Amino acid sequence: MGTFEQEILPERMQCSGEFARQIERTLYGNFLNQELFDDDRVTPDYYGMGYDSYFTLFGLPVKVEGARDAAGNASVGHHFIPQIQDLEEDWEKLGETQFGVNPRASLERKAALEEIFGDILPVRLEGSCLYSVPTQMVVHLMSMETMMFSMNDYPELFKEMMRRIADDTLAYYRLLEKEGLILPTTGGGFLGQGSWYYNHTLPQGKAPGSYTAGDVWGFMDSQETVGISPEMFEEFIFPCYKKISESFGLISYGCCEPVDPVWDNCISKLANLRKVSISPWCNEEYMGERLRGSKIIFHRKPSPNYLGTGTTLDEEAFRSHIRKSLQAAKGCCMEITQRDVYTINKDVKKAKRYVDIIKEEIVNCW
Repeated sequence: MGTFEQEILPERMQCSGEFARQIERTLYGNFLNQELFDDDRVTPDYYGMGYDSYFTLFGLPVKVEGARDAAGNASVGHHFIPQIQDLEEDWEKLGETQFGVNPRASLERKAALEEIFGDILPVRLEGSCLYSVPTQMVVHLMSMETMMFSMNDYPELFKEMMRRIADDTLAYYRLLEKEGLILPTTGGGFLGQGSWYYNHTLPQGKAPGSYTAGDVWGFMDSQETVGISPEMFEEFIFPCYKKISESFGLISYGCCEPVDPVWDNCISKLANLRKVSISPWCNEEYMGERLRGSKIIFHRKPSPNYLGTGTTLDEEAFRSHIRKSLQAAKGCCMEITQRDVYTINKDVKKAKRYVDIIKEEIVNCW
């Protein structure tokens, strides 16, 4: 939930049913930011949707409780209820991972959408990236503290757990391949992190149902491990990530975690890496030096503080901030995505000016 859902959509939404509101929200999401802020998101000339599937790690549905405000509305805060208190004592709780697909339900939903507006806007099945975030799934089943202590107290059990996650994830991908549910990721679908895929590198003309994981984009991150050393990341986490990532055609890596501490020994070794997150906590100069001249996209996420705090935009401070990023990324393939903004105080002009400044600085610096 961000500023889009909290401040921009509510006054525009007109539908009341859950399914109808989901459609309306998607339609607005395709064009409203461009209309209001003039960013460079390409507005699709179709309504995209994917196949329905599920993946329940170790057969343990995630349990979460959310905070509510004084009016009883759901707020941003939430808490994952840990099901694993001690990895060794609770090892038997790690059952068989459950996963599956429901193409029939997807096609029924597509037919319903076509009945509603198919004569105005085409409905298209499209692929999204293969999304895999192992350490997030682990933290959803145990607390952050338990995850950290488990690496120290039960190193071999923890490594076995990560091996199982990798194997189960790859088995899930094989099921998608068998069922013919992997779709090309070349023409504008969702890649994660507020970005979309456009490329001529991956296949786009194969026969329907013949695509494999190696034909499409994948996404991975490990925000939950910022508290461990690069050496521990290399020993306990990276083998799982590398094994999964090798199945993708291309991979986009990272979210809010700084990638520079684990770049040289780990992330740089992902052979099919094409995009890497340069978060506000990342050493952008360090990463600029390493990505310069390569095909790997320097995916910069500016600090949300300039846009998301205060009632007015400090234009000079933000110019300096974005100019620093542009200088660091000189000689790199660069993408800028703004993340983690939960309020703009309903000031659309502030956000529009924010985008304008980025465009101006790109012209000035490049």
